[in-house]
Amino acid sequence: MKLTVAVTGASGVQLGFRLLEYLPAHVSPYLIVTDNGRKVIEHESVRIYQNDDISAPMASGSFRIDAMIVTPCSMNTLAKIACGIADNLVTRAAAVMIKERKPLLLAPREMPFSAIALENMLKLSRLGVIVAPPIAGYYSDHETVEEMERFIVGKWFDLLGIENTLFKRWKNEEA
Repeated sequence: MKLTVAVTGASGVQLGFRLLEYLPAHVSPYLIVTDNGRKVIEHESVRIYQNDDISAPMASGSFRIDAMIVTPCSMNTLAKIACGIADNLVTRAAAVMIKERKPLLLAPREMPFSAIALENMLKLSRLGVIVAPPIAGYYSDHETVEEMERFIVGKWFDLLGIENTLFKRWKNEEA
């Protein structure tokens, strides 16, 4: 499986890199980091594509990326994707995922959400885009930040069809 991972802002960048750390070996990541994301962290083990490199592989549907996640997803990036503005590699790769009807997961990082952001999320959801903010599930009984991150990344993997055992799943004690 080939997965594009886009990191589009400073707040929450660690979740994008935690996701890369937890990826199973059969998933090949293709990382895009915007200028703001790059200022915060540089990751050496994955090739990072420049956000202005629209000739990168994931900018074309013929490269056949299987899925894409944008985490964190800035409201600016979300709005551009919702309006079909493909002016950089992140938004172009997202546009390819939508046109090819491939899984695209956006993890918006700001809160509270404005009415404009909610309208953009609704529009994208109606197009089949998965909108999954990094929200902790309290039933998972996490005690550390790392356990909370494992839960969030595990839920994202579930949504993208990536098998994982990153968090404790709900068990029906009566069954």
